[in-house]
Amino acid sequence: QVQLVESGGGSVQAGGSRRLSCAFSGYIKDRACMGWFRQAPGKERERVATIYSGYTDSVKGRFTISQDNAKNTLYLQMNSLKPEDTAMYYCAAGRSGYTCSESDASNYWGQGTQVTVSS
Repeated sequence: QVQLVESGGGSVQAGGSRRLSCAFSGYIKDRACMGWFRQAPGKERERVATIYSGYTDSVKGRFTISQDNAKNTLYLQMNSLKPEDTAMYYCAAGRSGYTCSESDASNYWGQGTQVTVSS
């Protein structure tokens, strides 16, 4: 059974930085099929950064996704944070038998970690 546990969220002022971590366990067939998503109140979930498809335009140049396979951990370094980055951030890992995708069914999901950016 795959488990994903996010940490590192919290409150930060605009312009600040935060590093999110996602500790994963269990068998993940393709570790390139992992990434970060976010959902703000009243909005649809959106892709932030994935190993397989890169960054959404709004975070390019500010966020960096990385993976430490020795530690079974996925990271998201977030710099120059803006109030519009405020959201619940989720880690996702692709399920065996599926191609890399953003859909609910094709991924395992963590419980999320809240990031709040104040102006």
